[in-house]
Amino acid sequence: MTEGAVKPMAVDQADRPPRNQWLNVWDQFKTHKGALVGAAVFLTILIFVMIGPLVWKTDPGYANLLMRNKVPGWQYPFGTDELGRDLFARMMAGGKVSLAVGLTAMSIAVMLGTLIGVTAGFFKGLDGILMRLTDLFLALPLLPLLLVMVMLFRESLATRLGPEAGIFILMVISIGATSWMQTARIVRGEVLALREREFVLAARSIGAPPVKMILRHILPNTLSPIMVAAALGIASAIIVESALSFLGMGFPPDFPTWGRLLFDAVDHLQDHPNRVLLPGIAISLTVLSVNYIGDGLRDALDPRIRGR
Repeated sequence: MTEGAVKPMAVDQADRPPRNQWLNVWDQFKTHKGALVGAAVFLTILIFVMIGPLVWKTDPGYANLLMRNKVPGWQYPFGTDELGRDLFARMMAGGKVSLAVGLTAMSIAVMLGTLIGVTAGFFKGLDGILMRLTDLFLALPLLPLLLVMVMLFRESLATRLGPEAGIFILMVISIGATSWMQTARIVRGEVLALREREFVLAARSIGAPPVKMILRHILPNTLSPIMVAAALGIASAIIVESALSFLGMGFPPDFPTWGRLLFDAVDHLQDHPNRVLLPGIAISLTVLSVNYIGDGLRDALDPRIRGR
């Protein structure tokens, strides 16, 4: 009777379809409380900057000198600045720009880093050249380099594409072109380990071209570190953009970002400290939440940790 009871159970388990691996990733991600809190905070910030302007329809650039320097209240939840502009609306508009810069610059950095890392790891002849190039970029002082790039191309791009589109393109390209090095080194290490695995050697033995081996066997198995690098790259890009805007080298004054709001509020720090605290808290919460999400993804995507 025992054998008869065991056999149907074994058959049921054998016939059961394999569980989706992303469900396993989600189960592991849920065990990281900091990552869950970070995801909730980041989702709240996204709702604030994306859906908030649809509800709070005040123009962030509208100046009303009769209502300048108002303290927070029902009419103006975050108060107004020295020109009477609604800081609540400007925080939402500034957050949308800052997050857009972070996401776009991160995408450029991850794609460039992945391309260089895969090329260096898979092709031995290019490894030395590309890694020395990576070391060269890592040795450069990035903030002074960014300042020089902005000063050189700011006026020309603003003249050709407009002040908003030109500065946005300059920001994302400059940040993305100077933030790919860590991704390249991580991806290269993964590719060096993967290219000696049995499935890659089998693909090479049957004459599969290098491009097909990279796209079909190498890249899917490097997805985990790429996703973690992308999550952490958003935080880095937001910090760099905020630093450039705080130094006055970012977007024009009538185009708010969180860094620009900090720059405009410095002169009124003693009289109106909330103008500095609000964008500073928004930047800090965004960066912290993204970092915690990156930590959770790193643990969830690591098969050695998943399931513990």
